Amino acid sequence: MASAPTLARPGAPAAAVSHRRAAVALALLLGLQSVSTDVYLPALPMLTRQLGARISQGQLTLSAMILAFGLAQLVWGPLADRVGRRPVLLIGLAAYTLASAGCLLAGSIDSLLAWRVLQGAALAAPVVCARAVLRDLYEPVQGAQVMALALSGLGVIALIGPLAGGVAAHFWGWRGALALVVAAGALTLLFVAVSLPETLRQRNPLATQLRPLLRTWGVIARHPVFRAWSLLVACTYGGLFTVLAGSSFVYIEVLGLSTAAYGAAMATGSLSYIAGTVVCRRWIPRYGMAGAVARGAVFTLAGGVLGGGLAWAGVQAWWAVLLPQCLFVFGHGLHQPCGQAGVVSPFPVAAGAASALAGLMLALGAMPMEPATAGPRSDRISPNRLLATTTSKKSGRCTKCAVKMSI
Repeated sequence: MASAPTLARPGAPAAAVSHRRAAVALALLLGLQSVSTDVYLPALPMLTRQLGARISQGQLTLSAMILAFGLAQLVWGPLADRVGRRPVLLIGLAAYTLASAGCLLAGSIDSLLAWRVLQGAALAAPVVCARAVLRDLYEPVQGAQVMALALSGLGVIALIGPLAGGVAAHFWGWRGALALVVAAGALTLLFVAVSLPETLRQRNPLATQLRPLLRTWGVIARHPVFRAWSLLVACTYGGLFTVLAGSSFVYIEVLGLSTAAYGAAMATGSLSYIAGTVVCRRWIPRYGMAGAVARGAVFTLAGGVLGGGLAWAGVQAWWAVLLPQCLFVFGHGLHQPCGQAGVVSPFPVAAGAASALAGLMLALGAMPMEPATAGPRSDRISPNRLLATTTSKKSGRCTKCAVKMSI
């Protein structure tokens, strides 16, 4: 009984949403994940010092948020299949904004960590619903093109985020940067409340019942299309999370960049990501989704190999970190639109459940990255080796997934 809703075609038409409005909605919803890290990162070394915490404790506020984000999708996804996307979005965005305010007012690293966990759990709602909304409105190939447009918008958010976070941290301290996160959550909540209608065509009353849900997840997990795209997304994001988790300490604490200069470095990487999404929109009609990601894997692998090579050659300079990073995130801009659309493509009725399972795999894929960028060694290890070793491994796995899909 669970397998039927996984593969069946929905009977009612989806709500009328223009491509432009859909792309803006997806950019804002998925952009909150970028805001939660990119705006936060320039302030991370400062808040770690001022709260009297160790570097590993500061980085734990990133990895704990990502773990809560992954696990909570298993709740929000099926719930969105049962009650609709809009109620889950409104509740989740309200909770995200409140948790972000808790982070802003935190007086200790333990309090901040608790609020970051709640923030990650709430963040899962808009992200899991974004992929489900995409499947509600579009077939896979068109969905990938709309997602590429949305992720170009997300790239702009990722471009502005570290710059704004760095400037806010410079003038108003780490709480100034976190205030921007609160504002982003509130504005996204307002947009959804005013502009995004319900897109679910057919509610599934069995979506949250444990036995049917487990059977549905079993069908999804065994589907070869889901496995291929979800592994690609998990591997490419795992490499990106390596950069996110370690970059602020490497650029600021080891290489001596100011918070504003660090924001500029991250913004440069965001420009490379935007370029990748633009190229993705051009390559999908020409080469198909599998062909686009196979070509993107060339850049992913080049970034990993170059970063690893410079690391083991002993080169310690900002450009030796930034150049491989730009190559890797260019490939990431090619992989993500196709991967985000691909994971839900076979499941028009169970898109929420499929999105949740893919989100969990993404979060678990990021978890092995954290030990490589945390701990007391981080103040004396070569910054290239700090970031490049695990990024190189992930780039190899990402390339392997992409090439297999193109064969």
